[in-house]
Amino acid sequence: MPPRVALLSHSTTPRGGHVHTLGLGEALHRAGLPVHLVAMGDPDKGLYRPVDLPFTVVRGPAREGTTLEQRVFASIDLMAAALAARIDEFDVLHAQDCIAASAALRARDLTGSPVRVLRTAHHVDDFTTRALIDCQRRAIVEPDRVLVVSEQWRRILRADYGVETTVVPNAVDTARFAVAEPPPWTTDGPLLLAVGGIEPRKGSTVAFRALAQLGAPRPVLAIVGGHSFQDFAPYRDAALAELPSLGLVDGVDVVEVGTVTDAQLAGWYAAADVLCYPSLVEGFGLVTIEAMSQGLPVVASDIDVFGEYLVDGVNALLPAAGDADALAVALRRVLEEPGLADRLRGAGETTAQSYTWAAAAAAHEHVYTELTGAPPPPR
Repeated sequence: MPPRVALLSHSTTPRGGHVHTLGLGEALHRAGLPVHLVAMGDPDKGLYRPVDLPFTVVRGPAREGTTLEQRVFASIDLMAAALAARIDEFDVLHAQDCIAASAALRARDLTGSPVRVLRTAHHVDDFTTRALIDCQRRAIVEPDRVLVVSEQWRRILRADYGVETTVVPNAVDTARFAVAEPPPWTTDGPLLLAVGGIEPRKGSTVAFRALAQLGAPRPVLAIVGGHSFQDFAPYRDAALAELPSLGLVDGVDVVEVGTVTDAQLAGWYAAADVLCYPSLVEGFGLVTIEAMSQGLPVVASDIDVFGEYLVDGVNALLPAAGDADALAVALRRVLEEPGLADRLRGAGETTAQSYTWAAAAAAHEHVYTELTGAPPPPR
């Protein structure tokens, strides 16, 4: 009998880790593995999109009036209790984040179950309290096995935590974007798209400073997404407060769109001229693969993880991370240099085609069977 897998996510919102979890879960389900998604959120609302696999939503803690540390540990308590109540249903608890991994480990300890705990570490958060730093460390070093989505994070976890990991890259399901809903507004000039909200690791202030250097007609920067477990409001407020000094107008030159559906995201990918993604830290950069799969030229940054699948001048432009001047030059090139956008578009689509959830599911299936000693499902 193939291993029974619970995929665990601390969120139901369309952040990269949860998007990964849904894509992986559906691919495993199609491959014949008994897989069940357990996510934390509002059971009355369910997941952010329909899914083709069984799932359970565990009610999360209150957000208002609580600190990040309080929310993290309350979430661990709630998910651990939910997992402990049905732990005999699973052979592998596969956690996609620190909260889910901590809950899985606790549920196993509470019940004495032989269930195996697998962790995918998409990246490491910059926690500042000792309790959260220790919690994150345990969620990396204590699982039976750890996966990462890039070679860069394999090296980081080996150096910083002494943990050997296996790399299974992210993937994209283009069927998610088969139906596109046009954006609710248009612009006469170029449209730049950022996905992920206004956050430090997304390099948002770098994007704003680069935008200010682009001439007439000045592009509009649309920012999609941004729902995070952490509170980036202070950074967001400071970043938006800088706009007037840059000659930019909030809501005119920089427009926050908020959380969108897959159909709406497909519409933004189709409407945009360039993906502006100057990240300072990424686990993989799922958005870049999504954008390339939809024919959108990518301007990212030269952080190591992007260099694993992006080649500067071939399938993307990779200006120096944190350098607004270099980002402005790269964006201007894509918008103005004859033929460049088309070359990036074609090469990007080719790159995206090599990152499939079917391949990722097969790699995960191999890990699950190694962990449990179970035979793979019949083909």
